Amino acid sequence: MPLLNSLATPYAEALLQVTESRSESETVADQCKQLLDVWQNSADFRDAMVSPVLEPEAKKKVLQSLVGEQVTPSLLNLLKVLADRQRLLAFDAVMLRYLELYREQQGITLAQVRSAQTLSEVQQAALSKKVQAMAGTAKVDIDLSVDPSLIGGFVVSLGSQVIDASLAGQVRRLGLALAKAS
Repeated sequence: MPLLNSLATPYAEALLQVTESRSESETVADQCKQLLDVWQNSADFRDAMVSPVLEPEAKKKVLQSLVGEQVTPSLLNLLKVLADRQRLLAFDAVMLRYLELYREQQGITLAQVRSAQTLSEVQQAALSKKVQAMAGTAKVDIDLSVDPSLIGGFVVSLGSQVIDASLAGQVRRLGLALAKAS
């Protein structure tokens, strides 16, 4: 992954510079999250964008028609540059790097939360408050994902700190406690 990071960083830095000058960094960060969701959940879209068979012009037309109205011109321009330079393979790395740089610049802490089930709006709000208290800041970006292997509950990763409030974690801790006791 270091190669992708070294490839992604200049593009992400350039995008952040442009979005800062246009006061649209927060909007572009939200759009990057949405695009990453599409990228990760649509194998057809992803395969078409990284396909060596499709010419860059065709990829740019697809990008324009699919996301042209939903993203800022600066983000669309970046996507077209990636298509021109045949760098769409690094699409997700560029989006993730932009989000990292944006969070760094804004002093936003990233909390990754894996839950056994999709959380309701009320649960997300309560969790958000708890994570903000743990982080000691109101600026927390929560990345939610569902992991059925947790059986129940959730796991929060906040930097190097991990809080395991899952049923699987409780069973594991109980097993360790029983092993020590015998």
